[in-house]
Amino acid sequence: MGGYVPAAEGGGGGGRGRCARYPPLSALVVSAIAAFSAVIVLAVIHSAYDDALSRTRTLLGHNLEPTPWHPFPHDKGRPPARAALRCAPSIACLPPLSRPRPSPDTASNASSSLSSAPPGGKPPPRPCPAYFAAIRRDLAPWRRAAGGKGVTRALLDAARQRASMRVTITGGGRRLHVDLYYACVQSRALFTVWSLLQLMRRHPGRVPDVDLMFDCMDRPAVNRTEHGAGDPAAPPPLFRYCTTRDHFDIPFPDWSFWGWPETNIEPWSREFKSIKVGAKATKWVDRVPRAYWKGNPDVASPLRLALLGCNDTNLWRAEIMRQNWTDEANAGYQHSKLSTQCTHSLKYILSCGSMALLIEPQYEDFFSRGLDPRVNHWPVSRGPGMCDSIRDAVDWGNAKPAEAERVGRRGQRLMQDLHMGAVYDYMLHLLTEYAALMDFRPAPPPTAQEACEGSVLCLADDKQRRFLEASAAEPATEEPCVLPPE
Repeated sequence: MGGYVPAAEGGGGGGRGRCARYPPLSALVVSAIAAFSAVIVLAVIHSAYDDALSRTRTLLGHNLEPTPWHPFPHDKGRPPARAALRCAPSIACLPPLSRPRPSPDTASNASSSLSSAPPGGKPPPRPCPAYFAAIRRDLAPWRRAAGGKGVTRALLDAARQRASMRVTITGGGRRLHVDLYYACVQSRALFTVWSLLQLMRRHPGRVPDVDLMFDCMDRPAVNRTEHGAGDPAAPPPLFRYCTTRDHFDIPFPDWSFWGWPETNIEPWSREFKSIKVGAKATKWVDRVPRAYWKGNPDVASPLRLALLGCNDTNLWRAEIMRQNWTDEANAGYQHSKLSTQCTHSLKYILSCGSMALLIEPQYEDFFSRGLDPRVNHWPVSRGPGMCDSIRDAVDWGNAKPAEAERVGRRGQRLMQDLHMGAVYDYMLHLLTEYAALMDFRPAPPPTAQEACEGSVLCLADDKQRRFLEASAAEPATEEPCVLPPE
């Protein structure tokens, strides 16, 4: 029968040579004076340069310390320091010549434009996928507070304590500013800001003015036990890539939808196609009849460490393999292509078409609310009986291969429907619903820097730039989907 894939919790250049020539004796004094002057001038220039650089913060972490709640190798992979000044927004953020500008009436009210009827001749709006309903559940604490205007400046300031950056969108969705607090690991901040710029490009004039705090690290921070049901105040609003049932963090599409250059994962629109093609290379009946997982267990995850104990194809029907990303990077990722392995994070595993075994997920991505046990994945129990649960799932699939195949195909269909249009629609609805809860007018703080496509591309190295450009959005040709009724 077909194979199974268990999913554990996520996620210089050298100087130039010069020809030496001896000057005539009469020129020695002049040369000495000129050289002395040059030293003074260069010292002044370097002093000014170093001073400017010491005050320059960028999305790649210049002049920023790692987040104190999630330390990481800070200096690894940094670009030359000169990029911090060369890519100043005042230089790079020039108006694009080819960007279509929305009409004033379209940009006047982003919130109402989502619910208005489409112009004649266009297809009717599509209903959003069912998991979009989680947007209102995620924002419920601020809807209940202060008469439906629970996002206050005071709460936003409180969220800063665990935020990597503050993002403001103003001017009817035309301008984006970022106030950077801490460096993000790898290029997450760069790609997250790029995702917002592409949303503005995808839906020009529809993106609302917002002011929000964002943390680009993994673990949720706004604990429900600190802001219980008896607390009349809403919790600090903090956006990040995932949440749990025990936290109020607001999940937002993660950076890898636009590419993850550090692990050679292409933008989602490309990666899903290659995974699906790779999955077709092996027929269902020819797939290995056992569970398979490959990943890095050394990430302070007790679950992943426990999963190593299930590595026995005879006893537990499972093959558990350790992934060393450093070795993979040195080898050019030749042994970790997702299209040939169907491993790593949830969306890539589900894309393969094999029946995914999901170990009682603790963390929730924005789309994982669309998971339905025994419909588009198979649940596996945590705890002492985890290996038994994996074995029982494999035995069930071997006994009922047709049903197991259907579960796998439905999981793949869930990911197929998670195209970039749906990702942008989710972002648009989330920001629109959030903007309606703010009791103040968004405005960038004085310390914020404007970000635009030019400034982001300028900071990126060659590989990052290739991923960014490959994930650039085009203006939508249809209306956004319509949220399910409350």
